Amino acid sequence: MSHSHITLNQINTLPHAEAAALLTGLYEHSDWIAAQALDERPFASAAALKHAMVKVLEHAGRAPQLALVRAHPELAGKAMVTKSLTAESTNEQTKAGLTHCTPEEFAHIQQLNASYNAKFGFPFILAVRGPRGSGLNKQQIISTFERRLHNHPDYELAECLRNIHRIVEIRLNDKLGYEPALGHEVWDWHEWLAQFSDVGAMNKQAPHAAREELTVTYLTDAHLKCARTIKLGMKACGFDEVHIDAVGNVVGVYKAASHNAKILMTGSHYDTVRNGGKYDGRLGIFVPMACVRELARAGKRLPFNLEVVAFAEEEGQRYKATFLGSGALVGDFKNEWLDQKDADGITMRQAMKHAGLNINDIPKLTRNAAEYVGFVEVHIEQGPVLNELDIPLGVVTSINGSVRFVGEVVGMASHAGTTPMDRRRDAATAVSELALYVEKRAAQVPNLVGTIGMLTVPNGSINVVPGRCQFSLDLRATTNELRDSLMHDVLAELKAICERRGLHYTLEETMRASAAPSDAKLQAAWENAVQSLGVPVFHLPSGAGHDAMKLHEVMPQAMLFVRGQNAGISHNPLESTTSDDMQLCVDAFMHLLHNL
Repeated sequence: MSHSHITLNQINTLPHAEAAALLTGLYEHSDWIAAQALDERPFASAAALKHAMVKVLEHAGRAPQLALVRAHPELAGKAMVTKSLTAESTNEQTKAGLTHCTPEEFAHIQQLNASYNAKFGFPFILAVRGPRGSGLNKQQIISTFERRLHNHPDYELAECLRNIHRIVEIRLNDKLGYEPALGHEVWDWHEWLAQFSDVGAMNKQAPHAAREELTVTYLTDAHLKCARTIKLGMKACGFDEVHIDAVGNVVGVYKAASHNAKILMTGSHYDTVRNGGKYDGRLGIFVPMACVRELARAGKRLPFNLEVVAFAEEEGQRYKATFLGSGALVGDFKNEWLDQKDADGITMRQAMKHAGLNINDIPKLTRNAAEYVGFVEVHIEQGPVLNELDIPLGVVTSINGSVRFVGEVVGMASHAGTTPMDRRRDAATAVSELALYVEKRAAQVPNLVGTIGMLTVPNGSINVVPGRCQFSLDLRATTNELRDSLMHDVLAELKAICERRGLHYTLEETMRASAAPSDAKLQAAWENAVQSLGVPVFHLPSGAGHDAMKLHEVMPQAMLFVRGQNAGISHNPLESTTSDDMQLCVDAFMHLLHNL
């Protein structure tokens, strides 16, 4: 492969045919895509060129899209064996180790290729150089192949096209001699922190066995190790002050050029859901850390103090204390939380004492909002929108309001064989009926969602009509009014179902959060930052709750989303994003810091 690099200036200024010649080989046997994209010249950045090519293929229609997918070789397929791959494909498959498969691996991949082609009618496409560009290993490739075999054909075509665009992104980087160096580092920091997990605690028989799950809940040993690791990282990045506060938040301050300057707060959480992803929350810690390190290295100061907070608790997993870390900063730490017990009977008070935290200092954590410019947060999207549109960044307009309940429906346990259908008092079918109503009612309004995520029959048996059914209820909407209207209808339906079926129920509200519209000035700062990178400025609401919601109670806030891979899935080990998108996020954050 050639090692002479092209430049964006050449792409922008050379005659069309010469510029197109520089971009040959980006799309497999399909140079027309890059050639058509050149009609949009000049490009402000490589990211702008990448998006222009995405739009060309999007507007081309299904037939050319299928033709492009079918122009690609199978992974470890006949073209590899006969050495008829393009130079680019040879390089990518070699880096992934596919040219050195064992006979068993090769046979398994051949079978997967045959099954995939039989189901979808086109070859399986995967960007084998992966989210960091350094290559997936064979097991990651095979696991992804096996998983995607179960997808719907329309979804799978779209997934192939997204992977093609990722392949092209890396190929264009190679042509330009470009490395997203800070993006790589931030990506690596996530790997560095993901070594600590509650799940898969050290196995005495295999102490070095890899953990497949990531679970970090409040004040466990893994959680405390994460805090110490982030603290050390902040010190290494050049923060002037770093400490762990009375609830376990890790707080770093990069001081302003002048005294008495205001403060911009940023950050996110480092705890996870059970069996969660590596980027949820943590991206919003590491991106500003990278910016501070670059500022410190350059000896530059900002006109405001930058306070980066790695919040200790946001997910409410070990204790029912969602947003504990950010809540403490707005004076919303509830003392009754201290007496909650986890699954092992350990109270929060005991856990905090064990961690060396001083409970008496918690009231001192409340920030004086008058001293702050506001709060900004970077976060992986946790949804499919940016991924489906192939747009790397999204400006958040508001965070949905939400309300959560846990409940139980109680009927009568009875023999499944002898109890006639019209005499049953079945608690589980009542909750199932409610779940269907929630689905139907929430679907009536855009950006309205409702979920019964937990549905449990205690001591259930295959031959017993369920006498009890425990469930959760999660309702979210873009405004408090829409949320409350949904809640009113759902609770009325629960009451009606139970009365009709001769059941009774209990319901406890466990969390309520108001909708948090973004501050106009801070949102505009994100818009300007994204625009400066040459990528589309796309707006979307956040369906998930974030620490920014709590800070919104006392100060202005605005968020920036980063595209997630794998359909934007989150709270899942498949959660992923690329080092290229992380680089754009760092660049956007740095732009915001210099222009706020």
